[in-house]
Amino acid sequence: MKKMEVLFKLNGRDVRAEVPSDTLLVDLLRDTLGLKGTKTGCREGECGACTVLLDGNPVNSCILPAFKVAGRSVITIEGLTKEDGRLDPIQEAFIHEGAVQCGFCTPGMIMNAKALLDKDPHPDEAKIREAISGVQCRCTGYRKIVQAVKTAGEATRSAR
Repeated sequence: MKKMEVLFKLNGRDVRAEVPSDTLLVDLLRDTLGLKGTKTGCREGECGACTVLLDGNPVNSCILPAFKVAGRSVITIEGLTKEDGRLDPIQEAFIHEGAVQCGFCTPGMIMNAKALLDKDPHPDEAKIREAISGVQCRCTGYRKIVQAVKTAGEATRSAR
């Protein structure tokens, strides 16, 4: 298999990786770069557990060829934590609201919520539900997840 060099920004840092041309982004992140926060679920782009932000937009990393991120910016769940160890307001809200059950979908939920709040710090419930609709949670009824996004929005607005 032919190898390709991929240069991109990952969580604010320049990254260079040489991978087989058929490598998917989720495998580059998890297997090559050791970032295990992005989960591998269905590998078909259906469950959303693998969601990362590509240039600020949520994408399913399990169906995105790694070479497609060349020259672009990728943020993973690990990239939300501040240099001093403080969590992002959306991460704090998920903890505070008890929006985590088994935790498998949590990184995908958080990344979708982060993208929403970065674009709209005042989303209503319908917008929140639409933003997280691409991530399947098998443990909750989504009520606590929606509340966590609302709480994070309030915290983000207060901090501005």
